[in-house]
Amino acid sequence: MFVKPAQGRSVRWPGTLRLLDAAGANVPETAFWLRAVSRGDVLVASPSTSTAQAQPQASVSEKLPEPEGKSA
Repeated sequence: MFVKPAQGRSVRWPGTLRLLDAAGANVPETAFWLRAVSRGDVLVASPSTSTAQAQPQASVSEKLPEPEGKSA
């Protein structure tokens, strides 16, 4: 999903703690970003054509690892 920080808000990426760019970015639909949307810290937006080309999808390292299940 593509999000932008709300007016007057700064949001940091979990894990890296870098600031979310004011132009917005594609982020994974994790609990962190969904909570940020519900709190009003970020707004779900449509990327502009120049931003869409400059902002690739979130990398694999930014996604949460899958928990390992126990085999029976």
